[in-house]
Amino acid sequence: MDTGVAEARRSRLPRAVRPLRHPAYRRLVGTVVGSELAEGLWVVAVVWQVIALGGGASTFSAVSGALAGGLVGTALLGGVLADRLSQRRILQVVAAVQLTGAGLVAALSLGGALRPAALVVVAAVIGMAGGLAFPAYAALLPRLVPAGELQAVNGLEGVLRPLLLYAGGPAVAGVLVAAAGPGVALLAVAAASGVSLACACALPADASGAATAADDAEPRGMLADLREGVRYVTRTRWLLVTIVFACFMVLVVLGPLEVLVPFAVKDRAGGGPGEHALVLAVYGLGGAAGSFAAGSLPTPRRYLTTMIVMWSLAALPLAVFGLATALWPMVLAAFVVGAVFSAPQVIWETLLQRRVPPRLLGRVSSLDFFVSLGLMPVSMALAGPASALVGLTPVFVVAAVVPVVIGAVALAAGRLGPDELAHPLHEEDPGGVPPGSNPDQLVGCVRS
Repeated sequence: MDTGVAEARRSRLPRAVRPLRHPAYRRLVGTVVGSELAEGLWVVAVVWQVIALGGGASTFSAVSGALAGGLVGTALLGGVLADRLSQRRILQVVAAVQLTGAGLVAALSLGGALRPAALVVVAAVIGMAGGLAFPAYAALLPRLVPAGELQAVNGLEGVLRPLLLYAGGPAVAGVLVAAAGPGVALLAVAAASGVSLACACALPADASGAATAADDAEPRGMLADLREGVRYVTRTRWLLVTIVFACFMVLVVLGPLEVLVPFAVKDRAGGGPGEHALVLAVYGLGGAAGSFAAGSLPTPRRYLTTMIVMWSLAALPLAVFGLATALWPMVLAAFVVGAVFSAPQVIWETLLQRRVPPRLLGRVSSLDFFVSLGLMPVSMALAGPASALVGLTPVFVVAAVVPVVIGAVALAAGRLGPDELAHPLHEEDPGGVPPGSNPDQLVGCVRS
């Protein structure tokens, strides 16, 4: 009777938060909260630390470039390791490295011994660790949550990530910098990384393992594992079409969105840093709203078509930044862009978790991650010169319109309709614990 009452109460929970009833997932999402909060704190703390050291935009660019370079440099390696080693152990090592790095620069800052070169080196190390974390997390998640709840999980995390990265972390760091200086804010980065480490240590030891090693009769080299992942992507039509589509989307959209929006706010709407921060915050809120909505609704039957159509249309409001001369249309456009970009991302992550074989999931996730990051610097490098050559308005109009063309070509050439109808994802699996895992078993680092 008590069990029936408990199940009835669980069924009344909003779809987007039902996965939190699994103890192991609560620990896993704790690693997300800690790492995303640390990243949000870092972004603001390191800017003001650079300024406190007498540096400027070029120094900050070097620090940011080192972190991005570290991410790109280890993304593919992270995918191979995630499919060969314990994903739980990888998350522990990553959090420990980030805790150590942030703690070191905080101690040097508070002691007056920090130099820009040390910031660059630590940023690179933190970035390298981050490149290993995402594939391990992506490979571990489906082992801890029933397949029917994966979309709800991705929706919930799509809410948490932008709120922590764009709102919570920067806000806390700003208060700490103003009250006590950037060294204390960097200390908060270390504390958030410590939360991530504690949650990673509390994950069940039997939930992850070396999938590739277990499946192969003979051990293979890491390059062979990577080639296997590449072959799987290139031979799987829905994966290849979507990733190629995403490549062109990143190239066309990300540079204007990341580089030119502050100049549109300043030059066209007469705004300053406060107005730019408002646009970023509303963009993050839009992302949270879109993710929550996608995580709360069933997976659409034509999920591949829905994703590409939504991503294509999500860029249309970018034209507002090239055409409007007031702030409020830009704020509204930022919310819409954030919401409509984030919602299909929830479907995409669910799709990878449901249709990619578990032993390949780390490598496929890292390839997706690597491709997106690889074109991001190119898009950013082109956005500035393009706007100087033709002006802000044409660049934003192109960024708004071209994705619609790219999406139409992807749908026409990709022939995704028969595939998505033949492999529906909308059926709900019964709630419970995935086979082979025991989320109630919580073990510490010493016992792992």
